[in-house]
Amino acid sequence: MDSSERHLGTSAGAGPSRMPTMSDVAARAGVSRQLVSLVFRGVSGPSEASRELVLAAAAELDFRPNASARMLRQSRTYLIGVLFTALNSFEVRVVERLLERAAEEGYGIVLGPVTERRTTEVVISELLEHRVEALACYNPDPDSPALQRALDLMPVVWLGERSRESRADVVRTDDDAGLMLLVGHLASAGHRDIAYAGGLGGVWGPDRAATYRAAMTANGLADKIDVVEVGFGEEDGATAARELLARNRLPTAVIGCSDHCGAGLLATFRHAGVDVPGTISVTGYDDSDIASLSYNDLTSVRQDVDLTVDGTLSAITRRLTALEARPLEVATEATLIVRSTTGPAREEANENPYSFL
Repeated sequence: MDSSERHLGTSAGAGPSRMPTMSDVAARAGVSRQLVSLVFRGVSGPSEASRELVLAAAAELDFRPNASARMLRQSRTYLIGVLFTALNSFEVRVVERLLERAAEEGYGIVLGPVTERRTTEVVISELLEHRVEALACYNPDPDSPALQRALDLMPVVWLGERSRESRADVVRTDDDAGLMLLVGHLASAGHRDIAYAGGLGGVWGPDRAATYRAAMTANGLADKIDVVEVGFGEEDGATAARELLARNRLPTAVIGCSDHCGAGLLATFRHAGVDVPGTISVTGYDDSDIASLSYNDLTSVRQDVDLTVDGTLSAITRRLTALEARPLEVATEATLIVRSTTGPAREEANENPYSFL
């Protein structure tokens, strides 16, 4: 065992006592710490032989440069903060892809999951402390003071919903087309009594419900508009299903405002013995992993992950390059994915045989 190994506390039976430093690399390579710093900063000066010597010593010690310390010395951090809901399958897919694509563009991602206690205000305040250069936010609270501060300081991309905030770029799915596809699909299968489970939840909930109303009207079904007001989660879908089952008359189809909501609708109907789609057709929205699970096989509207990520990165890099550039709104393409939970409308019946449940 040599002196550097003893210094790092790697004696038999005792794990390493601390992470190796540049000084340790310098000692192992037999060079100055300044030379090690030059090599890892990638600046000119050290010879190729010196670089190879330093990198070999670093590899032997499993040395990793301190990214946080490096960023503190730089005027830029190349970090993008992302606010999202960890329980939302589609948002998680976008974040996973954004991590990959941002790295290709030379950016790092700082994750900011929102929970009941970790509000927009809490999360964005934390992201700003990490010196992020831009933000991508799924359905943030527009009244958050931290969000308002960020909008004054940096590019902000508003994801998932329309925004009334003129300082933010917006990247969202074309919900107008998406709901039109769902309602049109059901109407072409003979459905007229098409309910909608949703309408609650920030700006996003009421906005998507309004789009459903517009799609029903465009299909000549304005007199059949039926909104069961719930949120986007599985239990929200279950609540909507129980409300529909308690009625004297069951609609022939119901659109869930999200795949999570659609899955809750589907499970509750099946638990009650309702034939889906024979008695009632069910859809979700987002085409997340939940929709494609074999035991759900849920008809849905696909939001394109890659288009969402590309639109987000394009907006951020454009605004970082030209700070005075005007924010833009991008509505990505919506695609109907038909699966086994939708079919022809049942023959009308005056009574709901499940209303006693």
